[in-house]
Amino acid sequence: MSGYEGSGYGGSVGIILVLFILLVIILRTWGF
Repeated sequence: MSGYEGSGYGGSVGIILVLFILLVIILRTWGF
């Protein structure tokens, strides 16, 4: 996660972005 921190993203923000992307992928897989 050091790359995200160096880019200006905080640890919590990076985790939220990853969870959001995973959620979108799961919803698309289910057909929503």
